[in-house]
Amino acid sequence: MARFIDELKRTHDCGALRASDIGREVVLFGWVQNRRDHGSIVFVDLRDREGVTQVVFDPETSPDAHTVADQLRGEWVIGLRGVVRSRGEQFSKKEGKLVSAANPNLPTGEVEVSVLEATIFNKADTPPFALEEESDTREEVRLEYRYLDLRRAPLQRALRMRHRINQATRNYLSNKGCLEIETPFLVKYTPGGARNFLVPARLHPAKFYALAESPQLFKQLFMVAGFERYFQIVRCFRDEDLRLDRQPEFTQIDIELSFVNQDDVFALVEGLVFEIWKAAGIDLKEQYPDGRFPRLGFDDSMGLYGNDKPDLRFDMHHVDLTDVIVEHNGGGIPFWQPIAEKFKSGAYRRDLPPEIVKALVVPASANLSRTEADKLEQLAKSMGAGGLARAKVGPDGSWTQSPLAKSITPELSKAINAATGAQEGDLLIFQFGRTSLVHTVMANLRVHLAKKLGLIPEVGHGGKWNFSWVVDPPLFEYDEDNKRWSAAHHAFTRPHDEHVDLIETDPGKVLCYRYDLVLNGFEIAGGSIRLHDPTVQARVFKALGIEQEQAQEKFGFLLSALRFGAPPHGGIALGMDRVAMLLSGTDSIRDVIAFPKTQKGTDLMSDAPNPVSPGQLAELHIRAVQEG
Repeated sequence: MARFIDELKRTHDCGALRASDIGREVVLFGWVQNRRDHGSIVFVDLRDREGVTQVVFDPETSPDAHTVADQLRGEWVIGLRGVVRSRGEQFSKKEGKLVSAANPNLPTGEVEVSVLEATIFNKADTPPFALEEESDTREEVRLEYRYLDLRRAPLQRALRMRHRINQATRNYLSNKGCLEIETPFLVKYTPGGARNFLVPARLHPAKFYALAESPQLFKQLFMVAGFERYFQIVRCFRDEDLRLDRQPEFTQIDIELSFVNQDDVFALVEGLVFEIWKAAGIDLKEQYPDGRFPRLGFDDSMGLYGNDKPDLRFDMHHVDLTDVIVEHNGGGIPFWQPIAEKFKSGAYRRDLPPEIVKALVVPASANLSRTEADKLEQLAKSMGAGGLARAKVGPDGSWTQSPLAKSITPELSKAINAATGAQEGDLLIFQFGRTSLVHTVMANLRVHLAKKLGLIPEVGHGGKWNFSWVVDPPLFEYDEDNKRWSAAHHAFTRPHDEHVDLIETDPGKVLCYRYDLVLNGFEIAGGSIRLHDPTVQARVFKALGIEQEQAQEKFGFLLSALRFGAPPHGGIALGMDRVAMLLSGTDSIRDVIAFPKTQKGTDLMSDAPNPVSPGQLAELHIRAVQEG
């Protein structure tokens, strides 16, 4: 082995050789991906992170190298010296003539390396699963042997994608005058927002740090400190329930800017997104020639799509029928009549409706069977709905195949057809009741139907990149359980200037400068223009029921800083993992994180979390309590 690496240095990676290299002597290192023994000649596909090259061990060329080839098995690590040659031709029984032996599926497919000298760096046990492009091995097994799973091409491509995103981000933001500055991971626990991971402070018995869920407060302090333009590619930690696009530790591209308004933040981020997509080989200028993404008001987003992160690759809008139902006093439908009465009596406000009625039109071209329609109802029930009212539009506009048809007035069915644009053969599906539940159910049904109808693929972007800013959300939301107002995002978001006087009198009407960047149904970035005025900040705290003493306890150091000449500022954070996930065409961020946790927050490879010794706990002044 000493001759290789010490004397024979690698000349090319396994994805580099082309026809122009024929005749050149090369040195390659890598892993044995496949070994094929064709009698006296042995063919090996040699792999490294850059690709695969076919190498040939011929006893007539080098008996010693051929002896090495006889021993080789999958995933052994080897080095070799050889000469590049054309793959030439081979006789095709099917075509009855000589045909090219080149492999058009490989960039190196025109050539192979005739081995003159070879060595074995390391042997390998048989892997517990095949390291192939597509794997049907259970994810639990692949996560247990993640270091092997990472050898597979899709995961290597995903992590290379992250590298390109990092490089594009640093280059772009540095050129825009942003300074990369780090913030602490061990911070003070502040209640509210996401649940924090707690870390015992050994030097301070019975006290704890929290792992930072974001650099939010610190990056605002950078603005107070006069750094003006900051960014960081930073790890964040949240102890929350997991799902396919969520991990307990995740990465975000964090940005904060002084002396800016919302438009300034958008312009910077749009330029960054263009650069990131360009690094991935995608030119967004074809779709967005002016370099700007469209904007969608929060209320419109909720009304048309049922959530604030709509997938805009297809239409299929929701239609809010509440006003139509109220106008027709429920139109003979028993469960719609009480909703109409509450609005007419003034018990419900039109601008903050606790209950609504929504419809979605499934076009006749979908040709849904009754069984498929029944499955939609089961899906709605799985999300907490009581059911899914539906009706099919007949030739004369009347409704069929629906219990509603027996009691609805002709006037209301005609008005609903007109409001929704429903035509003969279309299927109308309805949800009514608590606003948040109606939005959730209808939003998920919309996406489910789009996949079923082939409007979007089951997984991936399908070549479509539909961005939108969702803007102007409410600053406050009403907590029905506790009968009080709470911050819809956080208490440091700047309200629209013309709404400041509504903070005390009508908090529900106060809109703010918070914004999300949405792509294909995913929120990939979110931020806000911050509240830098201590007077307005105090009014917001008062509306939230936060007394001065409580505010000082939770956010004291930030409130103190804001009194020492804080500039107007705002910022945003982009979810690195989600961006990489979308660009890689997968539906799980675990596929784009080197060593992810499972949905239960465990690391199957290293067996974390794990118990610690009583001595370690005693040193931290902690006692472990066993359940059960």
